[in-house]
Amino acid sequence: MNMLDDLLKLPGAMAAFEFRGSGELLDHRIAHPDRINESVLDLLAHMCAANLSIATMQARGWEKVTGMEGFYPIKQFTLIGFDWSVVVSGLQRENYKQAGKFSLPPFTGVVMANEKADYEAAFAILERKEPVP
Repeated sequence: MNMLDDLLKLPGAMAAFEFRGSGELLDHRIAHPDRINESVLDLLAHMCAANLSIATMQARGWEKVTGMEGFYPIKQFTLIGFDWSVVVSGLQRENYKQAGKFSLPPFTGVVMANEKADYEAAFAILERKEPVP
Protein backbone atom coordinates (compact mmCIF):
# COMPACT_ATOMS: atom_id res chain seq x y z
CA MET A 1 0.00 0.00 0.00
CA ASN A 2 1.20 3.49 -0.89
CA MET A 3 2.03 5.93 1.93
CA LEU A 4 -0.34 8.55 0.47
CA ASP A 5 -3.18 6.04 0.55
CA ASP A 6 -2.34 5.12 4.15
CA LEU A 7 -2.31 8.79 5.16
CA LEU A 8 -5.77 9.28 3.66
CA LYS A 9 -7.15 6.62 6.02
CA LEU A 10 -6.31 8.81 9.06
CA PRO A 11 -9.19 10.38 10.98
CA GLY A 12 -9.92 13.79 9.49
CA ALA A 13 -7.54 13.33 6.54
CA MET A 14 -8.52 15.62 3.69
CA ALA A 15 -5.54 15.14 1.37
CA ALA A 16 -2.08 13.62 1.18
CA PHE A 17 0.68 14.89 -1.07
CA GLU A 18 4.32 14.66 -2.12
CA PHE A 19 6.49 17.58 -3.19
CA ARG A 20 10.06 18.51 -4.07
CA GLY A 21 12.23 20.80 -2.00
CA SER A 22 11.45 23.49 -4.58
CA GLY A 23 7.74 23.19 -3.72
CA GLU A 24 6.68 21.43 -6.92
CA LEU A 25 3.67 19.19 -6.27
CA LEU A 26 4.51 15.69 -7.50
CA ASP A 27 1.66 13.43 -6.42
CA HIS A 28 -1.46 13.75 -4.35
CA ARG A 29 -4.68 12.16 -3.17
CA ILE A 30 -7.74 14.20 -2.22
CA ALA A 31 -10.44 12.74 0.02
CA HIS A 32 -12.63 15.87 0.21
CA PRO A 33 -12.58 17.77 -3.10
CA ASP A 34 -15.32 20.03 -1.76
CA ARG A 35 -12.88 21.30 0.94
CA ILE A 36 -9.49 21.19 -0.81
CA ASN A 37 -8.32 20.98 -4.44
CA GLU A 38 -5.12 20.54 -6.43
CA SER A 39 -4.51 24.31 -6.67
CA VAL A 40 -4.65 24.65 -2.89
CA LEU A 41 -2.31 21.65 -2.50
CA ASP A 42 0.14 23.21 -4.97
CA LEU A 43 0.18 26.43 -2.97
CA LEU A 44 0.48 24.44 0.27
CA ALA A 45 3.44 22.44 -1.12
CA HIS A 46 5.26 25.69 -1.96
CA MET A 47 4.46 27.12 1.48
CA CYS A 48 5.77 23.95 3.17
CA ALA A 49 8.98 24.05 1.10
CA ALA A 50 9.50 27.69 2.11
CA ASN A 51 8.84 26.90 5.77
CA LEU A 52 11.29 23.99 5.65
CA SER A 53 13.96 26.29 4.22
CA ILE A 54 13.38 28.95 6.87
CA ALA A 55 13.29 26.39 9.70
CA THR A 56 16.52 24.83 8.43
CA MET A 57 18.25 28.22 8.39
CA GLN A 58 17.03 28.95 11.91
CA ALA A 59 18.02 25.52 13.24
CA ARG A 60 21.53 25.72 11.77
CA GLY A 61 21.98 29.26 13.05
CA TRP A 62 20.72 28.35 16.52
CA GLU A 63 23.15 25.44 16.76
CA LYS A 64 26.10 27.61 15.68
CA VAL A 65 25.26 30.53 17.97
CA THR A 66 24.35 28.52 21.09
CA GLY A 67 26.45 25.38 20.69
CA MET A 68 23.30 23.35 21.35
CA GLU A 69 22.70 20.38 19.06
CA GLY A 70 19.71 18.39 17.86
CA PHE A 71 17.80 21.11 16.02
CA TYR A 72 19.24 20.36 12.58
CA PRO A 73 18.34 18.72 10.29
CA ILE A 74 14.64 19.54 10.24
CA LYS A 75 12.97 16.20 9.59
CA GLN A 76 9.27 16.85 10.25
CA PHE A 77 6.96 19.67 11.22
CA THR A 78 3.32 20.56 11.76
CA LEU A 79 1.52 23.74 10.75
CA ILE A 80 -1.72 24.25 12.64
CA GLY A 81 -4.36 26.49 11.13
CA PHE A 82 -7.84 27.49 12.24
CA ASP A 83 -9.66 24.65 10.48
CA TRP A 84 -6.98 22.33 9.12
CA SER A 85 -3.43 21.36 9.87
CA VAL A 86 -0.65 19.91 7.76
CA VAL A 87 1.97 17.43 8.92
CA VAL A 88 5.06 17.21 6.70
CA SER A 89 7.98 14.83 6.77
CA GLY A 90 11.36 14.77 5.08
CA LEU A 91 12.52 11.82 7.17
CA GLN A 92 12.92 9.52 4.17
CA ARG A 93 15.17 12.16 2.58
CA GLU A 94 17.38 12.14 5.66
CA ASN A 95 17.58 8.33 5.52
CA TYR A 96 18.80 8.58 1.90
CA LYS A 97 21.36 11.28 2.79
CA GLN A 98 22.74 9.13 5.60
CA ALA A 99 23.03 6.21 3.16
CA GLY A 100 25.04 8.42 0.78
CA LYS A 101 22.30 8.58 -1.86
CA PHE A 102 22.01 11.72 -3.97
CA SER A 103 18.65 11.12 -5.64
CA LEU A 104 16.38 12.15 -2.79
CA PRO A 105 12.76 11.10 -2.41
CA PRO A 106 10.09 13.81 -2.08
CA PHE A 107 8.72 15.37 1.06
CA THR A 108 5.39 13.88 2.15
CA GLY A 109 2.50 15.66 3.83
CA VAL A 110 -1.05 15.15 5.02
CA VAL A 111 -3.78 17.75 5.50
CA MET A 112 -6.17 16.98 8.35
CA ALA A 113 -9.30 18.66 9.66
CA ASN A 114 -8.45 19.87 13.17
CA GLU A 115 -11.60 18.51 14.80
CA LYS A 116 -10.52 14.93 13.98
CA ALA A 117 -6.74 15.22 13.52
CA ASP A 118 -4.56 12.47 14.98
CA TYR A 119 -1.06 13.91 14.80
CA GLU A 120 0.61 10.92 16.44
CA ALA A 121 -0.93 8.54 13.92
CA ALA A 122 0.20 10.81 11.06
CA PHE A 123 3.76 10.87 12.35
CA ALA A 124 3.69 7.07 12.83
CA ILE A 125 2.91 6.59 9.15
CA LEU A 126 5.40 9.24 8.04
CA GLU A 127 8.13 7.69 10.20
CA ARG A 128 7.66 4.24 8.70
CA LYS A 129 10.97 2.90 7.50
CA GLU A 130 11.12 2.66 3.73
CA PRO A 131 13.97 0.64 2.23
CA VAL A 132 16.79 2.72 0.75
CA PRO A 133 17.58 1.27 -2.70
